[in-house]
Amino acid sequence: MLWSMTSCLTMLSCDICGETVTSEPDMKAHLLIVHMENEVICPFCKLSGVNYEEMCFHIETAHFEQNALERNFERINTVQYGTSDNKKDNTLQCKKEVNSGIHSACASNHPKSSAQSLPKAGTLKHEAICSENLTKSGKFLKSREKQPGLKEIKGSIYEAMYSPPECPFCGKIEKCSQDMETHVKTKHANILDTPLEGMDSVQCSSDLELAHQLQQEEDRKRRSEESRQEIEEFRKLQRQYGLDNSGGYKQQQLRNMEIEVNRGRMHPSEFHRRKAEMMESLAIGIDDGKTKTSGIIEALHRYYQNTATDVRRVWLSTVVDHFHSSLGDKGWGCGYRNFQMLLSSLLQNDAYDDCLKGMSVPCIPKIQSMIEDAWKEGFDPQGASQLNNRLQGTKAWIGACEVYTLLTSLRVKCHIVDFHKSTGPLGTHPHLFEWILNYYSSEREGSPKVVCTSKPPLYLQHQGHSRTVVGIEERKNRTLCLLIFDPGCPSREMQKLLKQDIEASSLKQLRKSVGNLKHKQYQIVAVEGTLSPEEKVARRQASEVFTAEKIP
Repeated sequence: MLWSMTSCLTMLSCDICGETVTSEPDMKAHLLIVHMENEVICPFCKLSGVNYEEMCFHIETAHFEQNALERNFERINTVQYGTSDNKKDNTLQCKKEVNSGIHSACASNHPKSSAQSLPKAGTLKHEAICSENLTKSGKFLKSREKQPGLKEIKGSIYEAMYSPPECPFCGKIEKCSQDMETHVKTKHANILDTPLEGMDSVQCSSDLELAHQLQQEEDRKRRSEESRQEIEEFRKLQRQYGLDNSGGYKQQQLRNMEIEVNRGRMHPSEFHRRKAEMMESLAIGIDDGKTKTSGIIEALHRYYQNTATDVRRVWLSTVVDHFHSSLGDKGWGCGYRNFQMLLSSLLQNDAYDDCLKGMSVPCIPKIQSMIEDAWKEGFDPQGASQLNNRLQGTKAWIGACEVYTLLTSLRVKCHIVDFHKSTGPLGTHPHLFEWILNYYSSEREGSPKVVCTSKPPLYLQHQGHSRTVVGIEERKNRTLCLLIFDPGCPSREMQKLLKQDIEASSLKQLRKSVGNLKHKQYQIVAVEGTLSPEEKVARRQASEVFTAEKIP
């Protein structure tokens, strides 16, 4: 009920605004006019321009925590959901007051009572008014439940101002606040008993668990991505170093010649002729000489002797042939080609006849077979393991360690020098140049401008490529310049150096200054004589743990 009787003998009071009226119809009209139709203003933020139901919804959502609204809800609950005992007490009290008033009125009409205590006129008038109001109140009590329009008004106002409470812990909805209080006390007593610090601890634990799960998922994704990248990098390295089972020298040579035929660059008859020559070379294990250029060292000696005016002094290695990559080893055969260059020089040097007697420069598949034989003898077990103990039929790269292993197995004495970091500005290696100068100039040769030493060429390795050092210049400005044979340089370019009048521009492909060599690391294989059988065994045993001379 949204109004109450301030007294059974007085006016009716509106529980919403406190307005008093004399009768229930007046109260109904008051509710309709004042609280349902007229402009309603929010008591908290002065919102207006909405109907009463909308205002109640606004107060419930925007000012739910304010004490005034809570008291309003309590008053509504008390009136609407008052207990049967309270109703009975109120009815009894009202009946007592009515009976008391009737008894007083009847007593005033009794002769004895009239004679003993005769009331004054004002008192009689007041009692008459009270009697009249009691009569109206009695009628109101009997007829209020027969007013369907009144119940609809009460229900609409109550529904607008009250929504079923929802549990803040589990979301369950109860019919009234008392049921919700019971639910919370019985179902969530442990939460209510937990101190604030404990609830913070529970929340913190939950947050940590969630963070841990998220971190685990992130770590799993990261490991999966790293694994995928590692596999891709491994496959890329396999392709790069010729370990992807795509065939070796023979397969690549045939495939590239077929491409040349399809493009019209090679006649089919030429294809079959070259295929037959390749098969013969592979059968005997000797290089066919198709990529070899001889006589360059002799031509360089003539050039420096007669023409090079900007060079103060030059040191040249023993005679060496240049070998360049072919269709069969393009992209991966530089190590093999540099070994052919080095071996071609040793084969023309009488000091190595004892250990290399009867040999010829082998073809690339034969070199692969020779390295595998050295591994089988026990040389460099770690390197053999890295290459799966197999080179034949692959495009696997070789480097300084494999060249050292092969030369040692042939009883050629050599060692590796590792220039593992730059020793000059801008990533240069001046110590590398100084070491090579000392290597070639260590003999007592007097002071001629051109020195043809008895030193073999040097195998020079860096990341991704290898070359052969055949000499070194000391220019008039005291700078040093290496003379290098590159297997990537084709025969037609190298043959330009065989002309009687060599042009200075032709030497650009050979000359490398300090500023031209800026790789992070360089390794040199230097030949220094021959080994006895006993020394060979000792070096084989020592190769189980590979060592090199490091500079600096």
